[in-house]
Amino acid sequence: MSADNDLPKLLDDCVHCGFCLPTCPTYVLWGEEMDSPRGRIHLMAQHAEGAPLSGPMVEHFDRCLGCMACVTACPSGVQYDRLIEMTRAEVEREHPRPLQERVIREAIFRLFPYRRRLRALRGPLRAYQRTGLDRLVRRTGLLERLSPSLAAMERLAPPLGRAPRLPERVGARGGRRATVGMLTGCVQSEFFPGVNAATARVLALEGCDVVIPRAQGCCGALSLHAGREEEARAFARRTVATFEHVDVIVVNAAGCGSAMKEYEALLAGAPAWSRRAAALAGRTRDLAEFLVELGPRAERHPLPVTLAYHDACHLSHAQGIRSQPRALLAAVPELKVREIADPEICCGSAGTYNLLQPEAAAELGERKAVNVDATGAELLVAANPGCSMQIATALRRRGTDIAVAHTAQVLDASLRGLGREALVKRGS
Repeated sequence: MSADNDLPKLLDDCVHCGFCLPTCPTYVLWGEEMDSPRGRIHLMAQHAEGAPLSGPMVEHFDRCLGCMACVTACPSGVQYDRLIEMTRAEVEREHPRPLQERVIREAIFRLFPYRRRLRALRGPLRAYQRTGLDRLVRRTGLLERLSPSLAAMERLAPPLGRAPRLPERVGARGGRRATVGMLTGCVQSEFFPGVNAATARVLALEGCDVVIPRAQGCCGALSLHAGREEEARAFARRTVATFEHVDVIVVNAAGCGSAMKEYEALLAGAPAWSRRAAALAGRTRDLAEFLVELGPRAERHPLPVTLAYHDACHLSHAQGIRSQPRALLAAVPELKVREIADPEICCGSAGTYNLLQPEAAAELGERKAVNVDATGAELLVAANPGCSMQIATALRRRGTDIAVAHTAQVLDASLRGLGREALVKRGS
């Protein structure tokens, strides 16, 4: 870390005021100073001054969700997002992890960024769910004893149905207003294919030609936020090359959009790639962000549904997108939107956090589920697949029957006049 010329200034920006404390999920859970942003910055400074990366020090870094709520709350402009990513990259390079931890991490990063591998998992997972074997395994507690991370992975998997495959191009309905590229994502495309289908339909109904390149792969978000820099750079270069020839790239997963908007910094070491990455980042838009910029054209049909809107951290804190999804939902006739208490506190998903830190993630998921339940809504809307899985799992544990959908699915139901049943029966 000390080799980075920006590091001393980034660390010195923190004046230890404490404004970050009530927004930090782990500090809220445990009240431990070293599990707060300013406490972790203190540990980063110790390491920059020569202290080795000890096990306890790394544990405090690992416990950070990277939710960026502290970045939003900080009055001094501390770039904690850069600091934690730099620190995690240093941990990956320097710190030898125990064997079991290495195996779990490798399994996660050999699976989730690769759509074909996820697709191969769908068949066995569907059979596992449809036979009821999943309920039996959970009752035995076997996976929990073998590995809490594996148990979390199994528990979080959403109910799987048939996965519609999108064509490479979806034509605009009516006069064409724009041509956009669409990122389909890894987890989104295989575990939530209905979200991608709804996204393409909404864009087409609003007058967009939608280009969906088959060659696209992982954007690198999971790797970037876990400190696996070289892996993230390889994914980023592929994504830049894939989407270089479209005017706008629309993303419907908050973590992916956040990572793509950071590509210039990620590829800063290679000037040619950095310029191309900067151009792509400037053309990347979250779905809600893009639709508000474009303006509505298609007719909105009534949806008599009461929903609770969840702010995904990498949408609200990392990208600063809060008003746009709410504006889109508010424009749907008869739709009622209820706010969730403590929206700045992460649900515990945070990329791979709920797999690598399952106990803390479960506590945060429970807090979020309680607040969702308190709204009395019949539908939860989120804009990130990880959040959808995390909160749906926590709601199921509470025995709460609330359907879960993406903003795109709500708009799709309204634009096509499908009615409330299309949403409240759809679930995740």
